Amino acid sequence: MKKITLSDLVNIVEYEKARDGIREDVMAHKARRRIELGPEVSLTFEDRKTMIFQIQEMMRAERMILDSVIQEEIDIYNTLLPDQGELSATLFIEITEESLIREKLHKFLGLTDGDKLWLSAGDEDSFAVFEEGRSEEDKIASVHYVRFPVSASLLTKFSNPGIEAVFHIAQGNYIYSQIVSAELRQSLLRDLEGAKNHTT
Repeated sequence: MKKITLSDLVNIVEYEKARDGIREDVMAHKARRRIELGPEVSLTFEDRKTMIFQIQEMMRAERMILDSVIQEEIDIYNTLLPDQGELSATLFIEITEESLIREKLHKFLGLTDGDKLWLSAGDEDSFAVFEEGRSEEDKIASVHYVRFPVSASLLTKFSNPGIEAVFHIAQGNYIYSQIVSAELRQSLLRDLEGAKNHTT
């Protein structure tokens, strides 16, 4: 997927003027790129639109005006965009009862080990690759950045609407699967096709 550059952004004054409309548009876009895996886990798939919004929000919050400072932010968020042959998502462990956060997060220890979260299409699987440093032996963060490598053969199956595509999670007793909707599937296919054309 094409990386973000300074020219993709507007200054904080212009962004403030248009923010309400931009935010409404991006929230709707994110909702279409979200999938829920049971009551406590969701995935939101990232693309240039979601990452540009995050950068603009950081610029607004931190009152960033220097190109050098903004570029540092761009460099961070560009690492979260999918590269060729992969999907990129933010995983949220959503626990609303504050008193139960520690207890409920504890049951997700081991989720990042590599075989607990995956995408399947037909008889092929792609296991999530988690960003390092967001879990330890005795604690785990509630937000994770994950990638799903998509091989050529998996892409062929994922592109076929006659073959069911499903995201799965199996972490202890927390076991859920969710079929990828036609709308989300088309959106993710655009990510994969776009990555073919923009590898830098």
